[in-house]
Amino acid sequence: MVIDLARRMAASAEGLTLGEIERELEVGRRTAERLRDAVTLLFPQAEEVPDPPNKRWRIRGGLSAFEQAPTTAELIELAKAAQALRASGEPGRAAALEGLERKLKSAMRSTTLNRLAPDLEALVRAETIAVQAGPRPSADEAVLAEIRQAILAGRPLGFIYSRPGAEARRRSVAPCGVMFGRANYLVAADRESGRIQTFRLDRMSAVRAEAGVASPPADFDLQAFASQSFGIYQDEIEDVVLAISPEGADEARAWRWHPTQSLEDQPDGGVVVRFRASGMRELAWHLFTWGDRVRIVAPARLKTVMAGEVAAAQRALERAPA
Repeated sequence: MVIDLARRMAASAEGLTLGEIERELEVGRRTAERLRDAVTLLFPQAEEVPDPPNKRWRIRGGLSAFEQAPTTAELIELAKAAQALRASGEPGRAAALEGLERKLKSAMRSTTLNRLAPDLEALVRAETIAVQAGPRPSADEAVLAEIRQAILAGRPLGFIYSRPGAEARRRSVAPCGVMFGRANYLVAADRESGRIQTFRLDRMSAVRAEAGVASPPADFDLQAFASQSFGIYQDEIEDVVLAISPEGADEARAWRWHPTQSLEDQPDGGVVVRFRASGMRELAWHLFTWGDRVRIVAPARLKTVMAGEVAAAQRALERAPA
């Protein structure tokens, strides 16, 4: 834990307060103080930085290669993350992680790398990514580069947006961030109304950072915005109540439904799941995977959407050849 804290101090430009050490390492104040003292004893380059009313501690100049050498588990997780991105159709993001992996290995001592190599090879053969059926998200490297440039520079982002059944339009927005998921979306604010909107990256073309200044609303929080929806699509936020049968209760308790979820055990062994979210269509699609183990209690609109999806599936079956 001392080495872990030293790495965190070296990775922070401004340093860590005692309160931050407590939160990041999940320890009490006395333990945080003992760990800080141990780090300053082991690493003479550690320094105290005044930041009234607090004090911060940091390690300037980084740590040695020995102290920073990645473990087998860390390298294999990095490789698996790159593999998952490539398998899901995102070669640009996969290449970034693969480049990071090469840089880490090239910075390691040959003796350390030789020691880890057999374990890495064995784990690479023993673990793989199960690719789930679903849409292949698009995250073109050039498009992401333009979006990131506009965000970092606080500039407007211009692009042509095309939707099925609608005429392509030129848009100019204040970019707020990107949400990666079943489909990848730009989150941006309309430059006139300030309304937050989402745009699918695979429907954007001629993407360019434009001249001028365009920043997200001061109170905008991308994580909070993303957490409003069951998936990514944003619409009206509603109270969702789902009754899970005893047969599906164990799986439901282990499932992460939504950041706002609460679970209530029922006398019959079932469980009731509650959360507030938008995106009823994506939720309905997910509920199909639960079969008869789930019953929609609320909202009424989710029942309507679910019924519509069932009817559409039934029509498709009826049109299929015998």
